[in-house]
Amino acid sequence: MDIATLRKTAKEELKGYCRVCPVCNGRACAGEAPGMGGMGTGSAFTVNLEALSKVRLNMRTLHNVKTADTTVELFGKTLSMPILAAPMTGVLYNMGGRLPENEFIRRIIDGAAEAGTIGACGDGADPAMFDSGLAAIAVKAGHGIPFIKPRAQDAIMALLKRSAEVGVAAVGVDVDGAGLAVMALKGQPVSPKTPEELRELVGATTTPFIVKGVMTPDEAEIAFAAGAAAIVVSNHGGRVLDHTPGAAEVLPAIARAVKGQGIILADGGVRTGADVLKYLALGADAVLVGRPLVIGAFGGGAEGVAMLLQKMRAELAAAMLLTGTASVREVSPRIISVQS
Repeated sequence: MDIATLRKTAKEELKGYCRVCPVCNGRACAGEAPGMGGMGTGSAFTVNLEALSKVRLNMRTLHNVKTADTTVELFGKTLSMPILAAPMTGVLYNMGGRLPENEFIRRIIDGAAEAGTIGACGDGADPAMFDSGLAAIAVKAGHGIPFIKPRAQDAIMALLKRSAEVGVAAVGVDVDGAGLAVMALKGQPVSPKTPEELRELVGATTTPFIVKGVMTPDEAEIAFAAGAAAIVVSNHGGRVLDHTPGAAEVLPAIARAVKGQGIILADGGVRTGADVLKYLALGADAVLVGRPLVIGAFGGGAEGVAMLLQKMRAELAAAMLLTGTASVREVSPRIISVQS
């Protein structure tokens, strides 16, 4: 399998729900949510890439860094790269339905594991979404991270319990899904969480807890004060609120506020290994990748997902050597400049 064949197959299988554009930037699919696009004007999707494009890497080649160490420790696991597969669901109405939900998420979880990293699964109005993801993680002996929508407290706690029984590496709540109307229409309302409610959820499980959808320093502080092990700086891929800033715009201030209190993850617009290095220099410990892995899953199965992740890892290693970065665990902000 090669990248060109993978992309050609994915374009056929995704049936126009994703155009498999040369650059996945949200312009062709703006407003297509459901679908693969961003909410409304699509600006919250496109701004993720625009924000990253303003971050430039300072090339340095006169140094003693001869090899690049891309390994990282997260949630008690040694991963080959600081790149995780983001939670994604809704194959039927977002991706055309050529694959059943359980097969899609199996490809994501298996492909991430094959690449030496870890995949996440999501949640939705159809219970099959969460169930299939948890089942795929169970087959991998808990090597995966389920994310739960911000449902009623008792509903979240029930899913936290099921996740713990599978022995997952970590478990998260994507609080940025608080405005998803489709959940309420299906009789499963979601809503924002108070700091007290978040603390209650964190205390309901011994599994490392991730708060996904943090976009301001004060909410990062709230998450860690509640006992979260990690946060994800994310605008939900631009799919829940139009006109937000990009993750790369807000990450530095968040990192300054909470660095050292827990793990900082980031997602939004990651397309290459160089993008990964930019996020690390801005303050993240690792990143999540979403839409590109849809192309991998539809175009080449678990092998396709693994191929794209390994390609990003190779690009990351090359960018590290050309910026004098020896380890992803020690990335200096000196390697970047940010354009106004």
